[in-house]
Amino acid sequence: MGCPGRRARGSNQGAGDGASEEKIAVSTSAERTTPVVEAERVEGPGKGRSVGELVASVSEQFSRLVRDELQLAQLQLAEKGKRLGTGAGFLGVAGVVALYAVGVLLAAAVLGLATVLPAWLSALIVGVVLLIVAAIAGLLGKKKIDASKAFAANPQEGLKEDVDAVKRGIKR
Repeated sequence: MGCPGRRARGSNQGAGDGASEEKIAVSTSAERTTPVVEAERVEGPGKGRSVGELVASVSEQFSRLVRDELQLAQLQLAEKGKRLGTGAGFLGVAGVVALYAVGVLLAAAVLGLATVLPAWLSALIVGVVLLIVAAIAGLLGKKKIDASKAFAANPQEGLKEDVDAVKRGIKR
């Protein structure tokens, strides 16, 4: 080391076992009793790199890991979005086909009633039944919308209540 009052331990020369080299400088003066650890080369898993190099390597690997995980999450979300889009498309097709099926069933109802009643009367009866069903569905929808208007979401009030509760908790 070259400094008076310090001694160095370590180099294991002649051991030949490939053990790690350790350098620790210890102050012998009365005012300094804390050991001073110097940067050293570490053998083994670090392949001769210093502790600083290992920390830098871990930091770089961690950054790369986070970037790769974010990229993987983006790819997974894109794949999920693609699948959701395809599913939504199939649901749209199913809705259109169901709408046509309802039209065919209504025509069948009119033709079925036309065997017993005149055709104009059977069409009138099916039309009136459909209007009654539409009116009931419309009234139920209006009732639900009016009920949702009564529920006025006010997030500011909830936030104020939370802050007041925290303040009361701190004062206790």
